[in-house]
Amino acid sequence: MAEFQETGAPTAATAAGNGAATAAGTRAPAMPLIDPFGRRLSYLRLSLTDRCNLRCRYCMVEEMDFLPRADVLTLEEIDRLAGLFIRLGTSRIRLTGGEPLVRAGAMELVRSLGRHVRSGALEELTLTTNGTMLYKHAAGLREAGVRRVNVSLDTLDPHKFRAITRWGKLDKVLGGIDAARDAGLVVKINMVALKGVNDDEVHRMVAWCGEQGFDLTFIELMPMGDTGFAPLDGPDPQDRFLPLARLRTELETRWNLEPSGHRTGGPARYMRVKETGGRIGFITPLTHGFCDGCTRVRLTCSGSLCLCLGQEDAVDLRTPLRRGDDDGQVMAVVRDAIRRKPKGHGFARPGGAVRRAISVTGG
Repeated sequence: MAEFQETGAPTAATAAGNGAATAAGTRAPAMPLIDPFGRRLSYLRLSLTDRCNLRCRYCMVEEMDFLPRADVLTLEEIDRLAGLFIRLGTSRIRLTGGEPLVRAGAMELVRSLGRHVRSGALEELTLTTNGTMLYKHAAGLREAGVRRVNVSLDTLDPHKFRAITRWGKLDKVLGGIDAARDAGLVVKINMVALKGVNDDEVHRMVAWCGEQGFDLTFIELMPMGDTGFAPLDGPDPQDRFLPLARLRTELETRWNLEPSGHRTGGPARYMRVKETGGRIGFITPLTHGFCDGCTRVRLTCSGSLCLCLGQEDAVDLRTPLRRGDDDGQVMAVVRDAIRRKPKGHGFARPGGAVRRAISVTGG
């Protein structure tokens, strides 16, 4: 398939072979996706690439073996699949990576997907990013229809930031966050809690996010992939696991946390910080399951539909997609896959680690 035109609109070939992509707002939607447990699947996390310009120690090894280009979906194929999922009831799409903005043509794809927001077929188009390229693309994201970005930021200490990310420069990320705010994007900060690494910064991060007007979400370290976490810890990466119940207890020594009914469609449970007026979210896949309300699936950049972040099972969509222009066949594979969606992840089981790396799955 040819790549996108410079305007970011689908090419004529895509329009001819993809009625869903160009007419998602006018064609009648198909029956929604309902899994075996009665959950309606309305949230797609869509990975644009497995590549990243950082090497965060809990996410990647330093010398990564990335997917060959032939195995990665083209931008047209991603656009087509997004359109099909919208027809199947998807109302929220989050673009992820790796780092999604390192993908050549990423902004053209974002602009193309924005047509679904403008038509009303898609309620929300968001992005998870490490922030390193926001200085360049923040205004374009806002113009394309993105209204909110999640920025992964585990520390406000430049030396610690370099140690965690191996290659990163904190000032570049902070500049990108400023650019996002200036462009009118809502910014949420995601912080992976790492025992003995950044747990001494949680109060500082709450205060900073409150000053900046950003929501903050703490995330438990998940046992995914072989990341070679040394030298930040010993031989077992899970030595850095910090239960968020313990972190919350520490926060409550300084801050008054009040219940909040705020939801974003993701797994975070939010509290309001009385002193700052800001919100704090907690994502606790290991210590406090949230699977009963799961409405999400993930599509990797290679076309694998991951039915659960904490399970190995995945369904190949790339093969039926590349067989031809029959959207019905692809949608049938998706429907069949949803019938296999598990009730919950297996992280808490002995040996519950997932071999698939976070960067491959998408955030």
